[in-house]
Amino acid sequence: MYATQTTVESPKAGDTPNWYALFTRHQHEKAVATALSNKGHEIYVPLYRSVRRWQGRAKYVALPLFPCYAFIREGMDRPLQILTTPGVLQIVGYGGRPATISLAQLDAVRQIVESGLSVETHAYLQCGDRVRIKSGPLVGLEGILARKKDSVRLVVSLDMLGRSAAVEVDVLNVERIGPLPSQTLPRSLSATA
Repeated sequence: MYATQTTVESPKAGDTPNWYALFTRHQHEKAVATALSNKGHEIYVPLYRSVRRWQGRAKYVALPLFPCYAFIREGMDRPLQILTTPGVLQIVGYGGRPATISLAQLDAVRQIVESGLSVETHAYLQCGDRVRIKSGPLVGLEGILARKKDSVRLVVSLDMLGRSAAVEVDVLNVERIGPLPSQTLPRSLSATA
């Protein structure tokens, strides 16, 4: 619903595509997606709706869920074509090789964005309890449960980027599936079970 993508195809069994992350210039995610899509690449930029106020008026805008990142399916056989696209700074990788994005994590982000629920960017968490949603539009989705003020949120993370997204959930709709290694949570968040 709030995502820029060329085609939405579910991979067939045995046909698992490799997705990669592109690091882009600030506020160039949509332009990069359009340019690479025009070059024949499948691109995904998850977007969320946010209210911004200008001159006393409120306006809804679609913002990237992961600022400065776009996701590309395959295409690493043509890195020069990707890197020469205006707005692309680099292909995210390790040791000079592009790093693949977990298809399960990218599908979880897609499910959150397409759920129609209120979505926002979230600080990346490495601790808290891992939970699974038991019912509703996000049934089966796994993530980290965090509390922010008076609401409970499910945090889904893209580990390789060190980025996360959060969606508000009903605490009665989650079941604990296990803890992560204990570390300190930011002051604004506290893990719950």
